[in-house]
Amino acid sequence: MSTDTIVAVATPAGRGAIGIVRLSGPATAHIVAGLTGTLPAPRRARYTRFSNKAGETVDDGIVIFYPGPQSYTGEDSAELQAHGNPLILHELVATSCALGARPARPGEFTERAFLNGRLDLAQAEAVADVIAAQSVRAVRSAQRTLRGDFGTAITNLVERVQQARAALEASIDFADELHAADLVQAQRDHCAILRHDLTALLERAQQGARLAAGATIAIVGRPNVGKSSLLNRLAGHDRAIVSEFPGTTRDLVEADVLVGAMPLRLVDTAGLRTTDDPIEREGIRRSHAVRGEADLVVLVTDSGDSPGHADDIAALEAEVPVIVVHNKADLRHTAPRRETVASRLHIHLSALNGAGIDLLIEALQQLLDVGTEDEGEFSARERHLNALRAALAAIEAITPDTLECAPELAAEHYRRATATLEAVGGRYSSEDLLGDIFARFCIGK
Repeated sequence: MSTDTIVAVATPAGRGAIGIVRLSGPATAHIVAGLTGTLPAPRRARYTRFSNKAGETVDDGIVIFYPGPQSYTGEDSAELQAHGNPLILHELVATSCALGARPARPGEFTERAFLNGRLDLAQAEAVADVIAAQSVRAVRSAQRTLRGDFGTAITNLVERVQQARAALEASIDFADELHAADLVQAQRDHCAILRHDLTALLERAQQGARLAAGATIAIVGRPNVGKSSLLNRLAGHDRAIVSEFPGTTRDLVEADVLVGAMPLRLVDTAGLRTTDDPIEREGIRRSHAVRGEADLVVLVTDSGDSPGHADDIAALEAEVPVIVVHNKADLRHTAPRRETVASRLHIHLSALNGAGIDLLIEALQQLLDVGTEDEGEFSARERHLNALRAALAAIEAITPDTLECAPELAAEHYRRATATLEAVGGRYSSEDLLGDIFARFCIGK
């Protein structure tokens, strides 16, 4: 338990109908009594008057006291609900500090919840994911992790890995009492099931990570093929300037959109061509740079063209997926369609009237591997994915030859799988890791 008491405004900056100030720590009861005159009954909302140390009224509102350990942080905690004027909330924080609290660091309430065993580390990280989620599906995936579903799946895997390891180590200690052939077959069966379940959990975690992180789409092509019109069509509003004059877009123009359940950042780039204009040349340089960093490239061409231009070929040789969009189908009275040419996906559409845009959206979802249905994903971070991959690699390293000839090595692979899985929930976490995780939270959470 902490020896100091923290305080922070828990509602967003700005003015609103209600503002909330949170307290947590051993001096919470003393501070609440100092602000309101008496300590309210536990977990019961009470209408009260908040006063400063001079006895002057700060505001009227509601106070709720949560004695530890049955609180969010596991410590004595309280919420002060007042009118959402920043001046009022600031005075409540200042008075709390005068009565013995200190301002909270970003994420410190949730950090205390983790350190006091109220949340595992994956749940604590999911708190930030719930707040930051940009789609209903992403919210649901973060809520599953926050409820502990992800942690429960990890714990189940850890227990099964430990059981397999215990059975193997028992055979090493009591080799005369066990049949080697039966043992090897049982261990092979254990490993096959573990590989299957680890792979399935990794897929669900990767899907949740995609929903949270989103993807960057670079829209590239020669001048006047309709890149800006396509961005505007996907964004649903005029984000980029559209003109019949080539070279209008000289810098990167970005728009954040939601395609299905995935947040996407669309980047309209300068038209790829040879030019003497130094500003346009810089825009083209940035176009090449963003193309190399994108998760997917949309190469826009005129509907009547075939990809043969040198810059088009360069785009097609990108290391990320590429969709070739043949724009201006309306000018050539071409029906919107989707086709595969030389293993490359081509879509004929009109950015002007929107015909065929649904085909592009469907292709984006397919190539970015995000389905249209909620598949029970868990929100996950890169460290979670790395831990699952490492655990899977450790299990895959346990071969029949290893079991027969080097069972001690197989037991070590089991131990490594257990350690990497336990790290997901925060066991054996370093202070540097915890500091990095909670520093990304908002103050008051």
